[in-house]
Amino acid sequence: MPVQAGSGAYFLFVAFVFFLYWANSQSRLWRLSVILLADYLFCARYGLFYVVLIPACASLDYVVGLGLMRENRQPLRRALVAFSVTLNLTLLAGSRHMGSILLAASWDWIFPLGLSFYVFQALTYTIDLYRRDSEGTSSLLAHLSSVAFFPTLQAGPITRVADLIQQFTKRPTLSREDGGRAFFLIGMGLLKKALIADYLAENLVNRVFDTPNLYSGAEALIAVYAYSLQLYYDFSGYTDIARGSAMLLGIRLPVNFDRPYLASNLTDFWRRWHISFSNWLRDYLYFSLPGKRTRFMPYVGLILTMLLGGLWHGFAWTFAIWGLLHGTMLAAIRAWWAWRGRPKQPASPLRRAAAVFGTYQFVCLTWIFFRAANVRDAFAMLSRIGSLTIGLENITLPFTAVLLCSAALLFVKKQWYTAAMDAFALRPFYVHAAALLMVAAAIQLLGGQASAPFVYSRF
Repeated sequence: MPVQAGSGAYFLFVAFVFFLYWANSQSRLWRLSVILLADYLFCARYGLFYVVLIPACASLDYVVGLGLMRENRQPLRRALVAFSVTLNLTLLAGSRHMGSILLAASWDWIFPLGLSFYVFQALTYTIDLYRRDSEGTSSLLAHLSSVAFFPTLQAGPITRVADLIQQFTKRPTLSREDGGRAFFLIGMGLLKKALIADYLAENLVNRVFDTPNLYSGAEALIAVYAYSLQLYYDFSGYTDIARGSAMLLGIRLPVNFDRPYLASNLTDFWRRWHISFSNWLRDYLYFSLPGKRTRFMPYVGLILTMLLGGLWHGFAWTFAIWGLLHGTMLAAIRAWWAWRGRPKQPASPLRRAAAVFGTYQFVCLTWIFFRAANVRDAFAMLSRIGSLTIGLENITLPFTAVLLCSAALLFVKKQWYTAAMDAFALRPFYVHAAALLMVAAAIQLLGGQASAPFVYSRF
């Protein structure tokens, strides 16, 4: 049975790894061995073939890395990095579409654990070495431990392998305050997932998107706004749990969200939403496209990058439209700034509020295509919203309360959030334990049904 992040089995697993890891943390060999064991135990719960597939691909990337570290001839360096890119993209395509391929051969097989985030993380290593942006490692154990680090394997955040290797090779420290911050992140992630994301999904979003014609235009519009919040709290909740789990091992993972729905334009939105993925698209896809110095290629590159980013989520027209809408808008913003210049003075509060509101409406419009099962369902949602029918029979008072509270939380200042985390971190350990028990009790009492899988774990 898979170890789903956020489940009781997952936290028992983290506790087991925690005590084993710190039992002899002075030894680098011990630390790397425990991490590698944890990585492959985590994978094995999804399928034993992962314990063969991932080490085999990672070992080939390690050999490529050794070649890039020692070889200066450019043709050979290009051949090495091309091999790594081909290997990992083949693994990505196979893990996403093997079921469809084998179905034609009357053998249906799926990958229960998606390998997208593994592939993105693995490619940072070989591409960085090819560009000479980071230093590699001669330790196979360090590379294998880092490239499949279990907290990031399901849904990120995508972390540069060179950064993880550097952290793993240093002797780790874990202060009482850092332990408190880790528990704070884990508790917040659980609350976001169970009490907000899953509640919004089960009590309106899923039903409306499945059968939009049964609901009024007002209910369909509310479902779209609710989905935007569901997706944010689901994914940021996973990121919090992953960062907290890694922090318990003395490892720092990058921040993945920065109040994205308060962005004043779409460029700003992508600096705040799924930051590790948007940075990956920029650094490893957009910057790799040819002809960026020509007049129109930067705009075409933005559209192409976002189209490919959309198709990564799934080879479907809905994701292609989502990517094209974002890419076209990003290109339009860049063209506008090239013509009129970037705004240098802070906008007035009223103009900024209008910009934030407009950006959020556009993002919600594109989420319709992201969430819908197909293009027909997406246009059915748009048609219901356009009907302007008013009816709120399916909007309950508890749902309204959760929706409004989750929207209000978007406006919490970062300083307040950081201050709350620091204050919690300074409390004694028994306060941390009591707080986590209260979180578990609240989820049990108020969460209702069992927690659904994280949305991005299927990607």
